[in-house]
Parts: sequence; C-alpha cells; structure tokens
Amino acid sequence: MVKMEIFGLALDEHSKSPILVLKNEEGLAVPIWIGAMEAMAISMALNKVPFPRPMTHDLLLNVITELKGTINRIEVTKVEEGTFYADIIVDTADGLVKIDSRPSDAIALAVRAECNIYVDEEVITTAGAPIPEEGSDKVLRTQDSDKWLDELEQFSEDETKYKM
Repeated sequence: MVKMEIFGLALDEHSKSPILVLKNEEGLAVPIWIGAMEAMAISMALNKVPFPRPMTHDLLLNVITELKGTINRIEVTKVEEGTFYADIIVDTADGLVKIDSRPSDAIALAVRAECNIYVDEEVITTAGAPIPEEGSDKVLRTQDSDKWLDELEQFSEDETKYKM
C-alpha cells in the first residue's frame, strides 16, 4: 500500500463526471471517476462547511465514534473493469475491522476523520499516471476546493454517469 493524498477534483471533459485525483510523493496520480454527490461531500469536508444536522458521511463517522471505534485508514484495494474498490479500516476494541466501500464514500469519510488514504501498488500500476504539467490547471486542487462547489452546483445527479 502506498500513502496518497487528495490532489484535487476535476471534470471529465467528455462525460462531465467528477474525477477525484489522488497523488503520491513521487508525483503519480490516480484518477477515480465519482458521482456528483460524492464530489460535493468531499469538497464540503475539505472546506469544513458546517451543517446544522449531520450529513450521511458525518453520520457514519458519528456512529463509528459512538460505538468506540476509530477510523484507522482508507485503502483503495483494487480496480476491475474501471470500477475501483476500497475498504474503511476501523480500530475497535476487538481489533481492526475492514468495511467494504466505494472509494468516493471512503475518501469522504477519510477527510472528515482526518485519516490516511492508501492505494494498493497494483491499482497505481493499473490506473496511475504522472501528473502532467499542462492540463493540471483543469484540476481544482485541495487548496482551491471551494471553487469546486460552484462547479458542482451546475449539475444534477441524473446528468452524471459513473461506476460504483
């Protein structure tokens, strides 16, 4: 497993689907196509947007915490036919528990729990690529994530297509 960080969010030029871009220290990026709602959840958490009531990912974190668990890390474990798979690793009194998840939901949770994100080396080999110098202006990096909210407000969930 390789530790990665959220590099930013982008839009697929053809499908207009949101893309979550993870990167490692060596400058390799792993783009993951996600849904508009998940992109919004990640962006809201990156921007620490407060809500009067818990949103779904906040609720899951609250449930885990109330049950005396701690989110240890997120692992993007494989990619098959363009579909990515992930696990949420939770520390419990009985040991580590792996919970199957879509990467977008796991990463939305990771941002809230402020835990590390890891990607399997085979996933990086299969889906990773160097971050290009040109074209990287199309990625809204984490420090510009507030601009992503404006982008997402233009789309409805019915207009985006993504693999879960």
